Amino acid sequence: MTKAINLADKIEKKLPEELVAFIHKAREVAAGRREQLYIVGGVVRDLLLGQTNLDLDLVVEGNAIELAQRLAEIKQGKITTHTRFNTAKIQWDKWSVDLATARSETYEKPGALPKVKPSSINNDLFRRDFTINAMAVYLDPKCYGELLDPYRGKDDLESKLIRILHEKSFIDDATRIWRGLRYEQRLDFRLEETTIRLLKRDIRMLDTISADRIRYEIECILQEKYPEKVFRRADELGVLPKLHPALKGDGWLAGKFEEARRIYQPDSPPMSVYLALFVYRLNKKETDDWISYFRWPKSMAKTIHDTASLKNKFSSLAKPNIKPSRIFYLLNEYSTPAIRANSIACESATARQHIQLFLDKLRYVKPILTGEDLKRLGVANGRNVGTLLQQIHEAKLDGEIATKKDEEEFVTKTAKCWQR
Repeated sequence: MTKAINLADKIEKKLPEELVAFIHKAREVAAGRREQLYIVGGVVRDLLLGQTNLDLDLVVEGNAIELAQRLAEIKQGKITTHTRFNTAKIQWDKWSVDLATARSETYEKPGALPKVKPSSINNDLFRRDFTINAMAVYLDPKCYGELLDPYRGKDDLESKLIRILHEKSFIDDATRIWRGLRYEQRLDFRLEETTIRLLKRDIRMLDTISADRIRYEIECILQEKYPEKVFRRADELGVLPKLHPALKGDGWLAGKFEEARRIYQPDSPPMSVYLALFVYRLNKKETDDWISYFRWPKSMAKTIHDTASLKNKFSSLAKPNIKPSRIFYLLNEYSTPAIRANSIACESATARQHIQLFLDKLRYVKPILTGEDLKRLGVANGRNVGTLLQQIHEAKLDGEIATKKDEEEFVTKTAKCWQR
């Protein structure tokens, strides 16, 4: 008989005190309701790997929403419920915990959201994506910390394998293809042979998934430490063309992502910069179609559009003797992530230098004088004020004037010229 594995010590050591205290309170309340409560999913996987994961998911063989409501009262937290799936999220201070009723799922058709009904913890684990995510930890006081591993996820963890639980897994939900690639590259594991065979067989099933759900998977990839590894693997396996036939997960992309990380360190690059680089080599029509199909949020769509538009101005930015004021007006209308992405992507050292000058200095240059100051100096109200302010700005950008006194002298001189 296999000796039971207990993760109680790992829970106490790897999770913050606040979450550990919540777990103890939750198991106490669940026991009082005669319900079995479990930690499930990624937290269990990462506890076994010795890693910290703060995305705490609990499953109860009982009523998750009622249990969550009681716990939210105790924590004086906010609760969000989804009755269709019998799930709830509790939020308090900087913490959050997801609770779900143990359930089984059936799919009316490939790619559809599942129909759910309450079930046992074993059935709940069987509906999950991969064996390494299909483990649970008992929270019952009688067996607190014991590992429940009906599908041998721990063995696959030790063998560094990503394995689906059944042959129809990718047919039921093809987003698991993208998740499998993410886990494989994040953990430095490999897809198990049968899983690879079924993944290749079911790539076409990605056509059954809505654009919104695929966009979410792209966003998750871009939040990985090394997103280019996922795109490279997707390219190798023939998955990447499902995002667009012209996209590539090659060395160019890897190099540009690495450069983005160097620029933004110690922070990670914004997702919008990664995304702009990812689609950088699409043409304008391909870019427009891609944005429209995946319905990117406004700010993200602007960055992608700006990146594509700015590419057309490189011939001007690459000129060695271009004035700083010209650099400013070439770049100022575009979002900072788009400018950064173009600086990383372009091959012209001169253009890069000009972009860096804009980012470091030019975008912060402003006239000291205001419109009211100009009127005080005798400039007639109306169009002349705006024109002169722009001329002051250009002169400051080009280093012709610097101080407030310089600006006033510039105004006086220019106004006299207008009067001649």
